[in-house]
Amino acid sequence: MKFGIDAGGTLIKIVKEENGERTFSKYLSTEVETVAELLQQYPDAEVALTGGKATYLQSLIPQDAFQSIEFDATFKGIQTFLEQLNHPLENYIFTNVGTGTSIHHVKGEVQERAGGTGAGGGMIQGLGYLLTGEADYETLTALAAKGDRDDIDLKVKHIYKGDKTPIPGELTAANFGRVLHTKETVQYTDADKLAAAIGAVGETVTTVSIHAAREFGAEYVVYIGSSFLSNELLKKVVMNYTVLRGFKPYFIENGEYSGALGTLKLMEEK
Repeated sequence: MKFGIDAGGTLIKIVKEENGERTFSKYLSTEVETVAELLQQYPDAEVALTGGKATYLQSLIPQDAFQSIEFDATFKGIQTFLEQLNHPLENYIFTNVGTGTSIHHVKGEVQERAGGTGAGGGMIQGLGYLLTGEADYETLTALAAKGDRDDIDLKVKHIYKGDKTPIPGELTAANFGRVLHTKETVQYTDADKLAAAIGAVGETVTTVSIHAAREFGAEYVVYIGSSFLSNELLKKVVMNYTVLRGFKPYFIENGEYSGALGTLKLMEEK
């Protein structure tokens, strides 16, 4: 039995391999002791760790775990997923949208960090709480899916008012910028506010990603990360905005487990 574990700032992602079968599970990072108790039940298991809480988790378990750098593990996991999906890519950007967002360029077997942004799941949850008083991520994203941000975000087409636009009219000119024009006539629901917040996060993540793609001559942007869980609106914003800007988005099923899977594969190769 083998465990690959990505102990991150918000979630602990676990990939377990046993008899050729792979299973995925996740816990809140506050449940690190629960994860340790799980591993204590399998003292002979091989364990590979990565992520910010990896060293702390190591201190709680009997196994002498293999540890890898998070970026290297994530890259290895993505490559493994892409190979298994029969969708190999030679030159691409991968964007990991977790609590924050990290953006990397891949060419062949080499990856390098190309940048990042503080916009991510942490911003959605924190800003969502400030806007609505609700802290649960899934509750926030479910409510956001019912919202409409057209009266909150100022788009290019709103500025030109039917005239020909120099850039696509659906591009956002100013997140939350239309509030100044609609505040006297519109009552914004919590759902609308959250939809606009997720829109701002998604467009920020996408904009930084496509700037990196353009710089490195990459056609594809591979998006992974726990922020897409139970958040179809974020996925839709990112997908549509990437296409609108002329690039190809690719989402990996179970991509949030790339770090956990990658550290497991790196352990096997050592």
